[in-house]
Amino acid sequence: MKRLLLAASVCLLSVPAFAETKIAVTMTSFDNPFLTILLNGMKSEADKDKSIELLTEDAQLDPSKQLNQVQNFIANGVNAIIVNAVDGDATVAITKAAAEAKIPLVYVNHPPAELESGLPENTAFVGSNELDSGTMEAEAACKLMGGKGKAVVLMGPLENHAALVRTKDVETVFQKPECKIEILEKQTANWSRTEAQDLVSSWLTAGIEFEAIIANNDEMAIGAAQALKSAGVDMTKVVIAGIDATPDGLAAMKAGDIDITVFQNATKQGEVAVQTAAKLASGQSVDRALWVPFELVTPDNMANYAK
Repeated sequence: MKRLLLAASVCLLSVPAFAETKIAVTMTSFDNPFLTILLNGMKSEADKDKSIELLTEDAQLDPSKQLNQVQNFIANGVNAIIVNAVDGDATVAITKAAAEAKIPLVYVNHPPAELESGLPENTAFVGSNELDSGTMEAEAACKLMGGKGKAVVLMGPLENHAALVRTKDVETVFQKPECKIEILEKQTANWSRTEAQDLVSSWLTAGIEFEAIIANNDEMAIGAAQALKSAGVDMTKVVIAGIDATPDGLAAMKAGDIDITVFQNATKQGEVAVQTAAKLASGQSVDRALWVPFELVTPDNMANYAK
């Protein structure tokens, strides 16, 4: 009996302490439906591994505030940092601070300016290739419009990489020989349903006539639909397209308000971001860019994205 107890004691003593990995996250904004899904994906992934503690902060659309949050994370000795960048062009200082502190850094959803020139060691980006999103959206809209007509474009924030690329995608598709669609107006509504509704209402009041509204995200597409309905416009005569396939976006499609959206798997992006941060924190190597594909969503297949 004494020998058995002694052996058991030795075994218990040989088990290493369970290390806790602290991963700090700074989000562009907590007040955004898509980013809420992204953050929930991170939380869900962290909950699967009890050794991970997730710390979250809201940058409230302020690049300076986000940099301060990263500096505080570093000062508090976290094991890894995840950044959903407010401004992709303002990430150089964040990348430099993390690299100097030798703390792994993962950008998610909004790519940093340094992605094209090359990210430093222990730094990665997780997201979806925006060259696909606006292209899918515009090609589907062109098909519904029979390859001709007039459109207006609702843009996200002008400092946002996704907004700029998605808009450029749309312009490129609409300039193709098989898709002769004229863009009458192109203005930012800052991802906002309310701003989009106000902007489209002002276009209607000004007498601008169009056959399509191409929005950089679902929230703006929903706002556009609300503006058309309030003005008594026949919804069957206007193609409305968005991006993200959020729950609200899919509900609007089911109601017949949106014709096209493009699924961006925010949950998967969040999960992969946490997985990548944890791997880097443990000394493992990862790819500098990890891509989660976009997928076209129409009324014909929207039931597949209900979850």
